[in-house]
Amino acid sequence: MSDDVRAQARDHLWLHFTNHAGIAAGAELPVITRAEGAYLWDDKGRRFLDGLSGLFTANVGHGRPELADAAAKQIRELDFVPIWGRVHPRAAELAEALAARAPGDLNRVFFTNSGSESVESAWKIAKQYFKAIGQPGRYKVVSRNLAYHGTTHGALAITSLPPVRAQFEPLVPGAVKVPHTDLYRAPEHLGDEEAYGRWAADRIAEAIELEGPESVAAIFLEPVQNSGGVLPPPRGYLERVREIADRYGVLLVADEVTAGFGRVGDFFSINRYGVVPDIITAAKGITSGYIPIGATIVSDRVFEPFKKKENTFAHGHTFAGHPVAAAVALENLAIFEREKLNERVRDNEGAFRATLEKLHDLPIVGDVRGLGYFWGIALVKDKETKEAFGARERRGLIDQVLAPALLDEGLHARIDERGDVVVLLAPPTIIGQEEFDFIEQAVRAALTEVSGQGYGRD
Repeated sequence: MSDDVRAQARDHLWLHFTNHAGIAAGAELPVITRAEGAYLWDDKGRRFLDGLSGLFTANVGHGRPELADAAAKQIRELDFVPIWGRVHPRAAELAEALAARAPGDLNRVFFTNSGSESVESAWKIAKQYFKAIGQPGRYKVVSRNLAYHGTTHGALAITSLPPVRAQFEPLVPGAVKVPHTDLYRAPEHLGDEEAYGRWAADRIAEAIELEGPESVAAIFLEPVQNSGGVLPPPRGYLERVREIADRYGVLLVADEVTAGFGRVGDFFSINRYGVVPDIITAAKGITSGYIPIGATIVSDRVFEPFKKKENTFAHGHTFAGHPVAAAVALENLAIFEREKLNERVRDNEGAFRATLEKLHDLPIVGDVRGLGYFWGIALVKDKETKEAFGARERRGLIDQVLAPALLDEGLHARIDERGDVVVLLAPPTIIGQEEFDFIEQAVRAALTEVSGQGYGRD
């Protein structure tokens, strides 16, 4: 059967973010056949710890019968109806549940099907909001270097990864880029963590001034940036960005697609920093990936103009707020509450950190950073000088040694190379010390093999 699956995929399936040259030439395509708890199995019977929760998504773990039952029950009751000028109970209940967990007065939920759609919707909301309040010139957005915010044309413009953007240019105009925050790479002359954070935030103010405040609608950022290898904000950074947004009358959008719903021990990562944005974008962990749904959550202030007859938001998606997806999301939230998974993540954060920090004894490990169940292990060629691996070295290091070695050790992880080469870890919230130890040992073995192949310096 597996050979049939591979043939079907080779001949008919267009895989996402995948170069098909090797597959077309006969390279064996991995086939994952089942999942349970924190583990995946392939067609050869090999078991892998899912150290990435699928793709930052399966936050309550795989194979939950409660979520399957919620979907089946909803299908029998009401399989589908759109939320265009009408409502069904699950969409209303989920909107209330998300609003209750969002910070401040973010009480209005616009449903989507994905993170990209959530970001796209947020930009469109921001544009129309300013038109509605008499500031039609505001359409530009500020986002950070290396940041990933999705692949639809608007979201891709906000994304700051040239290799992902280049094939589809020209993109939607108006996206302005500013520095991201990488404490490991912070220039020493900028001072301590707080001074570095202030410097980085002030680049946002500088960009708004250069563009003209009357033209800027929103600042988009992930409170904990994924792309670049898990970059938590410096102390005071988010607070300073909030001040800048208020000073210039710009909306602050927190992209929580990756870091939300338990990833850092709260339903929204920005809650860890006590900052209230104007808009939140979310997806992935809302249902723990069991079925697609996304959400754009806005403040009462932002929604207020849309109550007027002349301001219909002419935007939507057939399947957004789908009854089955909403039912699964509600049960997913119930699991978080029943099992106190956010509390579990916060309680275990120190132990996970301490376990991963053992890897500092390896000469190839430059930095271990993150929080909750969201970690990055940054690799360097020279620990003393922080010399990074060059572009040519990276292909051999990642493709020929590190990626296969992690799989051989039974760990599904991700290798990010959009800054330093970083091993990304975002396991399900249900794991504990036994799995922390396994992850550390698997990464250690893989990195020892990398060093043995001549990458890095003792």
